[in-house]
Amino acid sequence: MADLSDRSAMKKPGHWTRRQLLQLGIGGAGVAGAAIALQNFTQRRSAAARIPPMAADPVAASTINPMQIARDFDYGTVTRENGRTVREFRMEANTSIVQLNSAVSFNTWNVNNRVPGPTLRATEGDRIRVIFSNKAGHSHSLHFHGVHPTEMDGVKPIRNGAAFIYEFDALPYGLHLYHCHVAPVTRHIGKGLYGMFIIDPPKPRPPADEILLIMGGYDVNDDEKNELYAFNGMPNYYMNNPIQIYKNQLIRLYVMNMIEYESAVTFHLHANFFDVYRTGMTLTPSEKTDVITMGVAERHILEFSYGYGGKYMFHPHQDAIAEAGCMGLFEVIA
Repeated sequence: MADLSDRSAMKKPGHWTRRQLLQLGIGGAGVAGAAIALQNFTQRRSAAARIPPMAADPVAASTINPMQIARDFDYGTVTRENGRTVREFRMEANTSIVQLNSAVSFNTWNVNNRVPGPTLRATEGDRIRVIFSNKAGHSHSLHFHGVHPTEMDGVKPIRNGAAFIYEFDALPYGLHLYHCHVAPVTRHIGKGLYGMFIIDPPKPRPPADEILLIMGGYDVNDDEKNELYAFNGMPNYYMNNPIQIYKNQLIRLYVMNMIEYESAVTFHLHANFFDVYRTGMTLTPSEKTDVITMGVAERHILEFSYGYGGKYMFHPHQDAIAEAGCMGLFEVIA
């Protein structure tokens, strides 16, 4: 892990030189001299996957835009270095006030001014380079789930005003996450410093309408209990703004539980069953069910399709949590 404020460290083997950092954009725009610039990847969706156009978002001016988050995958800036794919991501810790409902505002600690943070996506074996700047007023870090060297594990705090580069290989394929690992970790995650990290298998999964749902909680009065809950950052958003999907279209749902202060929650889908790919680390489903239990930081890929039109609920089966904001609707359209 390289401290960008330590110039002497950059000259040591395995660390970044000042020239390299300037080329990476810390002090100016650009890419490494030997790299071949490629066009940024967009979401890798086959034409066979039918995806409804997103409606205008009534809270587009808010820090949190759940309709955009649901289908937003960040593939980074892609280059080729020494014959391999490198994906570079710019991530910044911020502090932002979010209006959770008409009566409650909440001071979030977040990544790139959104809760959850951007959903990073790569293919197994890619080189991941995360340029992380901390402008949130407190020490923070980014801990990525997956396989990497200890110096890239994101446990070391990064002070306010400093920057670090995390670099590692995308291993193994599956549905992973990242979050701040500065103590008290529960508070830092509860304030919004978390996001999803998808590593696709070398051979892509079948075409599908891909949607992500991250369950989170809000302790709005600092009593170490959640008063509000949400999918993708905003309580009750998808009840008022259903996620549209097409009838008979395969849906690939990336579901993750990031609700602190609760030992576990469930995810339930109405009027249907889904195939479960546990932690996204398999290409064959382990079971078919309509409700699955997840501890904190547990995540799975769920696949299903609807043969009937209409609106169908999804929510944890802990009804108090669902009724406090963690509830939504799929609207199946012809």
